[in-house]
Amino acid sequence: MVQEQIVQKQIEDKITAALSPSYLAVVNESHMHAVPANSETHFKLVIVSLEFEGKRAVQRHQLVYRQLAEELAGEVHALALHTFTPEEWDASDNALESPICLGGGKSS
Repeated sequence: MVQEQIVQKQIEDKITAALSPSYLAVVNESHMHAVPANSETHFKLVIVSLEFEGKRAVQRHQLVYRQLAEELAGEVHALALHTFTPEEWDASDNALESPICLGGGKSS
């Protein structure tokens, strides 16, 4: 049986409602970190939205953080944010790989 991803669904719903993205990917990367199985603690978000027009990266991230304040105060430990306007997204190569976590104190 597949574990229901409650936090991931909350993130998807909140970002969709707030930013009306033309593209949204919410990737649970918890399995790449030293956390229990089926955790929802580490996420990568790729968001393409007109709401980012005219905003610097920090402003875009702050906008996302405001929408996900409840999740960030709770179970979510880390967000990797990739925020684009539709024009930026069209010009990008869309290759957004996350690095492998070395578990804090691990060096290899």
